[in-house]
Amino acid sequence: MESKRQRQVAELIKRNFSIVLQQEGSYIYGAQPLVTVMDVQVSPDLSVGKVYLSIWNTDNKQAVILQMDEEHTRLKTALAHRLKRHLRRLPELSYFMDETLDEMNKVDTIFDRLYAEDQMPETEEVPKKE
Repeated sequence: MESKRQRQVAELIKRNFSIVLQQEGSYIYGAQPLVTVMDVQVSPDLSVGKVYLSIWNTDNKQAVILQMDEEHTRLKTALAHRLKRHLRRLPELSYFMDETLDEMNKVDTIFDRLYAEDQMPETEEVPKKE
């Protein structure tokens, strides 16, 4: 169970890291990939943070994560500059891919194909009980 402070720090990092990626991202991984911060989780002692990213408009998503790892100091410095009045010590960040939206699109595609092939029954409305 997360504490209130963990949630506050996670949300603070999420909002500000999104802005840092808008400003610095094109210099790190180029203008093509669209990188979105989906979630941030912070350890109970606030020393470690996991940043979950959704990456679109590129075939090699792992390359974007690797480029961000290479430029970790640059990203952390920019984030620390934005959070210097809010946090005494910035957690050590690591980046992970969040594939929730990719999986959701795959499931939607499968359902669309099944409906097109008439393999899915039409949904019926459930009569209301009075």
